[in-house]
Amino acid sequence: MTPAPTVPFAGALARGPLVLDGGLSNQLAAQGCDLSDALWSARLLADDPGQIEQAHAAYVRAGAQVLITSSYQATFEGFARRGLGREQAAELLRRSVGLARSAAEKEAPGKDVWVAASVGPYGAFLADGSEYRGRYGLSAAELERFHRPRIETLVEAEPDVLALETVPDVAEAEALLRAVEGCGVPVWLSYSAAGGHTRAGQPLREAFALAAGNDQVVAVGVNCCTPADADAAVRTAAEAARKPVVVYPNSGEEWDAAARSWTGEPTFTPDRVTAWREAGARLVGGCCRVGPDDIAALSRALGAGPA
Repeated sequence: MTPAPTVPFAGALARGPLVLDGGLSNQLAAQGCDLSDALWSARLLADDPGQIEQAHAAYVRAGAQVLITSSYQATFEGFARRGLGREQAAELLRRSVGLARSAAEKEAPGKDVWVAASVGPYGAFLADGSEYRGRYGLSAAELERFHRPRIETLVEAEPDVLALETVPDVAEAEALLRAVEGCGVPVWLSYSAAGGHTRAGQPLREAFALAAGNDQVVAVGVNCCTPADADAAVRTAAEAARKPVVVYPNSGEEWDAAARSWTGEPTFTPDRVTAWREAGARLVGGCCRVGPDDIAALSRALGAGPA
């Protein structure tokens, strides 16, 4: 197995800001990959894992110090729909961590690059956009049962941290935090937000406060939102949870579902980083439509520089 970083993730976070990667899907698309399948980028774990490693490598070269795995939409249930058995699915989940580790070792030998195993929301498995609405009609216990097996399998691959990301709903956040209890790996909790609320409509201050006092949660914040919403959320997260903040918004462009294309101008700019850092951000990167060039600029803004 490729060696893990010499400094534990929580220790690195205490030293100062870390640069996250950008959107995996947009980089895969730039490499010519077809992501129209319901499994999205997770399909490539089985069909073309080299493309995933190549995408991770692009972000390491850009200066990313933390790589988020391709397991966001990878679930036992989703793979079963494709005819894959449970052990095959487990191997693909573990592979997602290995691919990120391998890219880090090849592109930045001797340097610490941390791997965050992505745990996307239940709505990502549905592949119908409901991760941007939440309130699936499931109980917290049902959501916990859905998430726990995937979390346990990802933990077996020894990531440095679990990224509980794009969470639309406080109820799902509660289920996720119960599912990771005792797993031995630190986590960050990141909501998808709009206008000061979770996508399900709960106030962000209430959502962030859920992590207060939970020692397993090393950072709390937002992702897959507009940069403007991120601006407001960072300070709220720091105040409500009293923890380091994680922030990785989209480019600011908007998805036109009817035309199946992005519209508008990007508003993700490196000059926002200074304000985020001053407000408490310690994990900073990008999500959809934020590519290696953006991460390189962000890395320079943080004084990290490329690998």
